[in-house]
Amino acid sequence: MSSRILIVEDEVSLTKVLRRGFEAEGLRVDVAHDGNEGLRLALESDYDAIVLDVMLPGIDGHRVCSMIRAAGLWTPILMLTAKDSEYDVAEGLDTGADDYLTKPFSYLVLQARLRALLRRAARGRAETVVVGDLRLTLASRRCTRLGTEIPLTAKEFDLLAALAHRPGTTVSKGALLEEVWDLPAESDPNIVEVHISALRRKIDQPFGHADKLVHTSRGLGYRLVPAETESA
Repeated sequence: MSSRILIVEDEVSLTKVLRRGFEAEGLRVDVAHDGNEGLRLALESDYDAIVLDVMLPGIDGHRVCSMIRAAGLWTPILMLTAKDSEYDVAEGLDTGADDYLTKPFSYLVLQARLRALLRRAARGRAETVVVGDLRLTLASRRCTRLGTEIPLTAKEFDLLAALAHRPGTTVSKGALLEEVWDLPAESDPNIVEVHISALRRKIDQPFGHADKLVHTSRGLGYRLVPAETESA
């Protein structure tokens, strides 16, 4: 599956240029034109990298970046800004950005820096994700709980990984349809519900109701939460 990029930029003309360029390289691209929408998308969906402008309507880019990091998400972030003082650069990096590019910039340089972030993200995803007593080894697509191996289908594993990458965060059915099945968010959500039921039979039911990991946020979506966190 191709990498998925989020562009948060209020300059519509620049956004169109970036989107066309990224999609021509085979990337999947989502766009937000203000900080509030950018933050919502970043928290709801699983991106391989985020291109984030600093000067945004609503929440500015520095706050968006710090709130993404505060939520426990470490998606690589490339910040764009018209400010080029060393203090501005330091502020961007201190809020959790991985790289910083000042406007006007060369698209070739942006491409190179984005590729570097995507390589870093790919290396990170080759590691293990742990949520409570659940362990996912992404490279080998192996799932265990309390040391017991749990066989999953390809889509069940992808769905579980999508939830595990942002533990405790409610992920909407639409976001899961886009990420796991590469379908429009408005597609029939029944496919998500069926696979969630299958996951619960495999990773929750054998371990007892009190230790369930998959929780429903009614009308919103699903979240993966360690039992001790949910009961705290």
